[in-house]
Amino acid sequence: MVDKDKPRLRFPFPEEAFSSERPRHRTVDRITDILEFVARRGTPQALTEISRAIGAPLSSTQSLVNGLTAAGYLEERNKLFGMGLTPYLLSTLAGNRPVEQVTHQMLEDVVAETGYIAVLAVLVGDNVYYLDYAASNPDFAYLAQNRLERPPLETSAGWVILAGLGDEQVWTMLSASASSKETVDKFQSDYPKLRASGECIAPGVALNGADGVAVAVRNQGNVVASVSVIAAMDDIARDADKIIEVLRRHQVKWNR
Repeated sequence: MVDKDKPRLRFPFPEEAFSSERPRHRTVDRITDILEFVARRGTPQALTEISRAIGAPLSSTQSLVNGLTAAGYLEERNKLFGMGLTPYLLSTLAGNRPVEQVTHQMLEDVVAETGYIAVLAVLVGDNVYYLDYAASNPDFAYLAQNRLERPPLETSAGWVILAGLGDEQVWTMLSASASSKETVDKFQSDYPKLRASGECIAPGVALNGADGVAVAVRNQGNVVASVSVIAAMDDIARDADKIIEVLRRHQVKWNR
């Protein structure tokens, strides 16, 4: 439980740097307490446990937890809340790297065998981000260079990640999706196969002339990311069998 009377440690900053205290903000304190509690526990926590730990009413805790989950700071699985990927995305933008089990060299190895672009994708909030990429040519490299958000239903990587969330969460996201009804219907039709295989081969849903072949990245059985090979639709259609064989072979190196 977070002790409100105990002064916060501000390691590694020297004490003199805080000689003039900034005013605290109650809501910000509660948000940071929630994130610190969940992170330190190491396993997903129930809402009641979070409320008790931060010393706040259940109703206000639920409101904050809902907001943090929607923004990707927390992740819900079976009504338990663990750390989401937004903090790691911000670390990546600042020069650090999440999802350490898939190294940049692994992406380079996939590119060496396929000749196309390989990306490491995660779901942050309601969108897919490409955290890292490797490419043998500049075609479609712009898709990954700036880590821009992408609707999950419009990428092969997003299909794989969504399928790994579980029924309740994926249906909630589908109901709020801005993608076309045709795309949503296609995903729903393919969902059982996607969930069972952890693979998506050329869904044909991207709006930029590209297509992809993606496989899941798992940690302790949970889908935490996806590695996808991206190329022009014609190239993917022609080489899909070869690409999925390469990804399956490399997948054993990063799954935990």
